[in-house]
Amino acid sequence: MTKRILILNGAARKNGSTAKLVQAFAEGTRGAGHSVQMFYLDGMDIHSCKGCLHVGRDPKSPCTQKDDMDQIYAAFVDCDVVVFASPVYFWTITGPLKTAADRLYAELECLGYRQFPRESVLLMTAEGSDYSQAVTWYRTYERNLGWKNRGEVLGSGKAEAARRLGVSI
Repeated sequence: MTKRILILNGAARKNGSTAKLVQAFAEGTRGAGHSVQMFYLDGMDIHSCKGCLHVGRDPKSPCTQKDDMDQIYAAFVDCDVVVFASPVYFWTITGPLKTAADRLYAELECLGYRQFPRESVLLMTAEGSDYSQAVTWYRTYERNLGWKNRGEVLGSGKAEAARRLGVSI
């Protein structure tokens, strides 16, 4: 069965470790016959959730704010799998990814949380090895929405960091 996969890439660098991990994941899923739609969040105009509680009233326009999140809403409605991709920033996911995840609330209110279950994947990179806070965020998000966790890929960028510093590990 072909799946429609939505990738939300919260990395700041378009050619960094997270981008390489996302690209490898996308190539693999496309090679398996799935469709992939990617959003590079750092290059988009997405405002933070205002907590206005006026969401979910209009399925054609789920949020009162009008910004690039509308592109993600359109893709989210049709996807089967949501992939959260981020480097570790201060022990958790990046701000752009957290903002987009928060803003999905508007669409989830329209669709109904439990009536529209998804599968999810976490792709992360870090120069260190502490993913605990980010993984806790991800698992809590998907569990509270009733989504199925399809896996977590936690890649270490230690070798890349060492190469940049001219140190061998």
